[in-house]
Amino acid sequence: MKTVRAGLIGISGYAGMELARILASHPSMELTMACSRGEAGKKLGDFYPFLRGMPGSDIEICVYDIKKAASACDIAFLAVPAGTAMQMAPELLEAGVKVVDLSADFRLHDVAVYEQWYRQKHTASGYLADAVYGLPELYAASISRAKLVANPGCYPTASILGAYAAIKHGIIHTDNIVIDAKSGASGAGRKAAVPTLFCEVSDNFRPYGAPTHRHTPEIEQELSLIAGRDMIVSFVPHLVPMKRGILAAIYANLTDKKQDLASIHALFAETWSMSPWIRVLPAGTLPETANVRGSMYCDIGICVDSRAGRLIIFSAIDNLCRGASGQAIADANLMFGLPVNCGMADMAPLP
Repeated sequence: MKTVRAGLIGISGYAGMELARILASHPSMELTMACSRGEAGKKLGDFYPFLRGMPGSDIEICVYDIKKAASACDIAFLAVPAGTAMQMAPELLEAGVKVVDLSADFRLHDVAVYEQWYRQKHTASGYLADAVYGLPELYAASISRAKLVANPGCYPTASILGAYAAIKHGIIHTDNIVIDAKSGASGAGRKAAVPTLFCEVSDNFRPYGAPTHRHTPEIEQELSLIAGRDMIVSFVPHLVPMKRGILAAIYANLTDKKQDLASIHALFAETWSMSPWIRVLPAGTLPETANVRGSMYCDIGICVDSRAGRLIIFSAIDNLCRGASGQAIADANLMFGLPVNCGMADMAPLP
């Protein structure tokens, strides 16, 4: 198969940075276009010094243009804000360019839900039915046939993968689920803002977006599909003083309070036995963000609170790789018939 030509639309954020990092060493994809209005005219390697000497570093950053994208790209990664992707995706698709959207514009199936939570009109709602939610463990077959993939959010990735086995096997009640999640500061984006200044984040720990964070309907949509019924969850994100990583703690009531840890752990292990990126940790071991940093792994640990009749699930991912750009590359791999893990390093860089 010929090399896949990739366009990166939006390079100034952390997701764009992570995409450039992965594409630089991808054996079957070549970065052929990098777009940013504010950085146009610079070499990509000058904007991203870590890329100097690597493939793609000599690309000149340009202002997005559909004619150039149509001639230079087989796939476009849209690392742009919500509201912008819906303007770009239709013209790219009509030009024959496949699209992976890293914003939220095509994740929600119901246009009314999108407009309620994102407080803007969806101008490309006709494409929602064709957009595939890009979680490879659940939708690989559909992703492989897709022209438009909606890359999942970082919090939803950790939450959905964490809760999947418990909901699928009926281990927990689907009401009164609480998802308490913590993310590193890179999850807030790269734009300069007072809440993410060093002095505001360092030596501090705070919740934000509660109880109406925009990832809530995305989590509810996917968990409802797993459960086969509508679900409502309480989702509360927190900002912790680290660069990258997410740890989600999921609290749910057991359907059978007599179920023990060993039997539940066996069901989790069986569920994910054919999914190499999902690591169900040994019973009694709980995940840490350091062990998944920079990787596609999702580490899951569980414990049973028998006094309260509750299952507690812990799910750890890297928010930039598994929760954004690495997952986008995995989706693109499937879209072009490549192995899903093509171009992805597996080990977390430690310390």
